[in-house]
Amino acid sequence: MWTIYLKEILELARDRKTFVFTVLIPIFAMPLIFAAFGYFSSSMFDKARRAQLPYAVFGQEYAPELAQRFAREKGFREVRLGSEAEIRQAIDQDIIKFALVIPPGYQDRLDDRRQAEVALHYNSAVMVDLIRKRVQAVVEAQNAELRESALSALNLNQQQLRFALHPIRLDEHSTAGKREQMGALVGGMLPYLLLMGCLMAAMYPAIDLGAGEKERGTLETLLLAPVPRSSIVLAKFFVLFTVGLVSSLLMVGSMSALLFIAGSTPPGHPDPTGQTGLADMAAMMQSIGAGDLAMVALMLAPTAAMFAAILLSLSIYAKSYKEAAGLISPLMLLSLLPTMVALLPGVELNWMWAMVPLTNVSLAMKELVKGTMDYRMFAVILASTTISAGALLALCRWWFNREQVLFRN
Repeated sequence: MWTIYLKEILELARDRKTFVFTVLIPIFAMPLIFAAFGYFSSSMFDKARRAQLPYAVFGQEYAPELAQRFAREKGFREVRLGSEAEIRQAIDQDIIKFALVIPPGYQDRLDDRRQAEVALHYNSAVMVDLIRKRVQAVVEAQNAELRESALSALNLNQQQLRFALHPIRLDEHSTAGKREQMGALVGGMLPYLLLMGCLMAAMYPAIDLGAGEKERGTLETLLLAPVPRSSIVLAKFFVLFTVGLVSSLLMVGSMSALLFIAGSTPPGHPDPTGQTGLADMAAMMQSIGAGDLAMVALMLAPTAAMFAAILLSLSIYAKSYKEAAGLISPLMLLSLLPTMVALLPGVELNWMWAMVPLTNVSLAMKELVKGTMDYRMFAVILASTTISAGALLALCRWWFNREQVLFRN
């Protein structure tokens, strides 16, 4: 068995594609993509919050104070349009970002102590609705001024005025530390990156070890060797297990090193990127103990075994390299679903979710990063994942012993 294992490892090591998927992508590509996405998304959100918004306003003579407030506000620039009928076309052509239409009875309703309305026209077909939030902030400032003006006419003192405006005020005290706050953000994406990296690294070698050998005609030669089929299956399985696990561990190490380097700005010195997110993430990584990292590595082992058994089974079943690629590609989508379940609101690590494959690993990794892991569940997660991996390996071994599977062509 180990002779076959070493032979396959040596052949994969000589293959440039395997080297790229197993070493280069986990060490360099994925961490750099993760860091670049975080930096550019943060920069784009910051740019969108500060970007100048051209707008048009109709009926400003009915609400001069509101119109003047928008004119004074930084980040807003008024554009003159001929009529209200031009609003939609102007927004579609990006001449303006939004338009306000103030009705004639606006001031009369306010004077009668009734609620007035202002129509907001804008394109809401965006992922993050920053335009409405920025407009709402200006309108809310005008609302606060009108409330104070209306209540001051009642000759209320400062205490009474605060009570009338905000009878109950929440004094927030978060019990979450910096690690828990940052871990809630990072912990959701970390399992996805690690598990998908493990699957992608073992995907190409799996196709080659099964369907590839069928096409080359070397599988028949291997079956004629005086080696039990179980040993052949285990040798190929351990090759895929090694590739997937090593790839995930390399990704953990490279991403940790990247965060340490990015967050190594000395105290008192500004972050050269102008952001504090990377420094906070580095501080969070530094607070994660060696025991937690060891637990992440231990959970990756049975997960890599699950992927290795499934990939090898599909590759052995396929008639050709092309068919194996077609069978294995949907596996990424199927593996993505239980990983994404861990991101849903209300899904927390408990004894029930600790028994669900992949979802339990994703939830446990998130809790480990946050520092809120219930270590009593670790053994349950490890045991359930290991049992699932063992069952899949047994299925793969049975699958390999079937002549109608090995020689479908």
